Amino acid sequence: MLDPKGKQVGKYQASYTVKAGEQDLHTFQLKNPQLWSPDKPQLYTVQLTVKSGADTFVRTEKVGFRHIEFVEKGPFKLNSQRLLLRGTHRHEDHAGVVAAMTEPMIRQEMRMMKEMGVNFIRLGHYQQSHIVLQQCDSLGIVVWEEIPWCRGGLGGKIYQEQGRRMLTNMVQQHYNHPSVIIWGLGNENDWPGDFPEFNKEKIRTYMKELNALSHQLDPARYTAIRRCDFCKDIVDVYSPSIWAGWYRGVYTDYKEVSEKEFQGVKRFLHVEWGGDSHAGRHSENPDNALAKISSAQRADERAGDASLFGGSARVSKDGDWSETYLCNLVDWHLKEQETMPWLSGTAYWPFKDFSTPVRPDNPVPYMNQKGVVERDFTKKEAYYVFQSYWTTKPMARIYGHSWPVRWGDKGKQKMIKVYSNCEQAELFVNGKSYGVKKRNSQDFPAAGLHWTVPFVGGQNQVRVVARQGKQTVQDEISFRYQTQKWDKPTRLTLEKTGEADGLTTVEVKLFDAQGVQCLDAANWVHFSLAGAGKLHDDLGTSSGSRKVQAYNGRAIIRLEAQAGKTAVAAQSPGLETVLLTL
Repeated sequence: MLDPKGKQVGKYQASYTVKAGEQDLHTFQLKNPQLWSPDKPQLYTVQLTVKSGADTFVRTEKVGFRHIEFVEKGPFKLNSQRLLLRGTHRHEDHAGVVAAMTEPMIRQEMRMMKEMGVNFIRLGHYQQSHIVLQQCDSLGIVVWEEIPWCRGGLGGKIYQEQGRRMLTNMVQQHYNHPSVIIWGLGNENDWPGDFPEFNKEKIRTYMKELNALSHQLDPARYTAIRRCDFCKDIVDVYSPSIWAGWYRGVYTDYKEVSEKEFQGVKRFLHVEWGGDSHAGRHSENPDNALAKISSAQRADERAGDASLFGGSARVSKDGDWSETYLCNLVDWHLKEQETMPWLSGTAYWPFKDFSTPVRPDNPVPYMNQKGVVERDFTKKEAYYVFQSYWTTKPMARIYGHSWPVRWGDKGKQKMIKVYSNCEQAELFVNGKSYGVKKRNSQDFPAAGLHWTVPFVGGQNQVRVVARQGKQTVQDEISFRYQTQKWDKPTRLTLEKTGEADGLTTVEVKLFDAQGVQCLDAANWVHFSLAGAGKLHDDLGTSSGSRKVQAYNGRAIIRLEAQAGKTAVAAQSPGLETVLLTL
C-alpha cells in the first residue's frame, strides 16, 4: 500500500492456495490515515500481485478513508465537520453519440462539474462507468449511486430478482470508492400506470428487501430513494419531490416547502429541482408567469404537471422557458440554501440537457432542457450562477453573453446582473462607471451585484471589474438596444453569419410587416438542405436541430457546404419559405 504521496505504508507477502470464493486474504491496519474530502481528495494506492506458476496478475486500486454521517433531523457531516452537499445529476447522454460517450467526454464532463463548484452528484438512474467513480474519487465529489428501479411501481418475479442482482453487483463492484456515500434503491416508485397492478404494500415489501440487502452488503453506507412517500420510512435518507417555481408554485416557496418536508423524515436530502431553459432565449420580464399562480396551486407535485398542456397554471407550462427565468430560480434557491443550517444538501436536475422520448413538444424536440449546459457542453448562463455561489477562485460573469439584442422604451432604466463570487464589483456602461457594489448573498438577484442603468439606442458596451482582495477579474459584453415596437412575425430572413473549422453558420430571423425584428418570437423554425453538404442537425441543441423554436426571434444552425452547390432553406408555419445558396 502507498500513501497519497507514493510512500509505502504497508506490505504483505505469502505463498498459499487461494480457495474459491475466499475474499479476506489480508487486513492492513493504518494509523492516522490522511482523510479524503472534496477539498483534499487524498487517495491511497493498493496493489495486488498474484502469481501462479509462470502467470502473474496485477491489480491496482485507489482507496480513501473518510467518515460520513447524515445527522438525524440535521445536516450531513464528513469527517465530523458539516458539509453542505452542493450537487447535480449525471445522465449518460451526449450530442452525436447518445449513450456511447467516450472516456475523454466523460472526463471533460466531470471536470466541468467540479469547476462549477459541485461536491456531490447523484448518478441517475443506474449504475455508471467505473471511470465516473474514479473521477469522483480523484476530483473530490461525493456520490449517490442507484439501481434503475425507476417509476412504474413493481414488476414480477424476474423483474424483482434482476433488481436484487443489480444492487448486489453495484455495491460489490463500487464498494472501495470513497466517493460513494449512498446506495439509491429507487426513483419515483409511486408512479402508477406502467404495470397492470399498482400495489403499495407489495412495493413496500420489495423496498424493505432491497434496504436490508444493501445494509447486509455494506453496513457503512446509507440507503436512499427519491419521491415515494409511502416508503420514506424504510430507507435511511429520503428526498421528496420539490419543484418550487417550475412544476408547482413559485420559487420563493422553496424554503417553506423544504422545511415542511424536513419535519416528516429522519434524514432529508433534496435531489431534483430546477427548470427547463431554451439556450439563447432571454427575457426582459422573466417572472411574468408567476403572477398566474395562486396560493391554492402551490401544493405537492401532481400527475400531469410535467405536461405542456392542460391543468392549472404552472411555470413549466405557462412560462417563457428563458435562461433569464432559470437564472432567477437558481439564484433564489442557492441564496436560501445558505440560510438553512439543518439542510444536508441538494442536487440540481440535471447537469446537462439529455434526450428523452416523452417530450416531443419541447423547444428542442425530444430533449429535456433542464441542464445548465447544453448537450454538447455549451454552457448556459445558469452555470455561472452556480459558480458564483459554490466556487472560491475569483470569477465574474455579466448576464447575457448570448443575448445580442435587448429591448425596451427609450430612456428606460434596465437591469444589468453580474454573477460573481468576489466581494465587490464596479460596472461600466458605455465607458461610464455606475458605481461599486458589495456582494451580499441575501440581496436578490445576483447577490447584490445588480445595477439599473439607461441604455442608448443601438450598440451598448458593458464591462465589470470585480475584486477579491488584491485580485481582479473582468468581463464584458456588447449588445444592440431596440426601442422600436413590433407586431406579429410576417416574414423570415436567412443569412450566413460565420465560418470556422469547416462549418458555415446560417441564421434565420423573424420580422413584422414594418421590418422590425420580433424579439420575443418563439415560432417553430424548420431548416433543410439541398445539393452538396450536410446539416449538423441531430445534436439536440438549440443550434444543432433541424426543427427548433426561435430564441428572441432568431435561430441558427451549422452545416458543411460546398461553394455554389449548397442551398439552405428555412420554414416557419404560416410564413413564406426563404432560401439561401452558399
